[in-house]
Amino acid sequence: MQGVTVVDHPLVQHKLTIMRKKETSTAGFRRLLREISLLLGYEVTRNLELTTTTIETPIEEMEAPTLEGKKLVFASVLRAGNGLLEGLLDLVPAARVAHIGLYRDHETLEAIEYFFKAPSDLADRLVIVVDPMLATANSAIAAIDKLKGRGATNIRFLCLLAAPEGIERFTKAHPDVPIFTASIDRQLNDKGYIMPGLGDAGDRMYGTK
Repeated sequence: MQGVTVVDHPLVQHKLTIMRKKETSTAGFRRLLREISLLLGYEVTRNLELTTTTIETPIEEMEAPTLEGKKLVFASVLRAGNGLLEGLLDLVPAARVAHIGLYRDHETLEAIEYFFKAPSDLADRLVIVVDPMLATANSAIAAIDKLKGRGATNIRFLCLLAAPEGIERFTKAHPDVPIFTASIDRQLNDKGYIMPGLGDAGDRMYGTK
C-alpha cells in the first residue's frame, strides 16, 4: 500500500506472534511491546537528516555525523501509546513528548478528546505519533488533526497493527502522513476491533478489562 511501510524484520514478527497469544501475561506483553518499539523505532527514524560536527576522539579530531537541527517529538495517544513511547525514549532519550488523551465511544466508535499537552515548537520538529492499533483510525485522525492545528507539518504515524479499513480512512484524511506498522491484519469486526489482532492493547498492557 502506498504510504505504508510494513516492518517485516524477523525479530519484529517473532515478538508480535508472542504478543498475539492470548496466554501471554501482562508483564510479558508489556516487555515485548517495549522491545518491539525499539525495532520499529529504527525504521521510523531511518531517514532523519544529518549534518556534521567537529569532535575529538582519543586519537584525533574528525568530522562526525549528528542529527540536524531540532530533533523529535513523540506524541503518545493515551493510554496504549505509552507502551510504544517507553521503548522509543530508550532509543532517543532527548526527544520531547506530547500526550494526547482520546477514548473511543463504544457506541459510535468516535474518538473523544480529554487531554492534550505538547511542546510549543511543533512546527520545527518531526512529530512521530504512536498508538499500537490503527483500527477505525478515528483516534489517529483526531490526534493528527490536533497536532496540525498546533503547527505540526512533518508527521509520521507508528503502530503495531493496522486494519485495511483504518489505513484507507487514515490516508484519505492525512495523505501526507506516512504509516509504519508491524502488520496489516485482515479486517475489523463489527465492534471495530482488528482481526485476528491481539485484543485491546491497553487492557493487555495494564491488566485491565
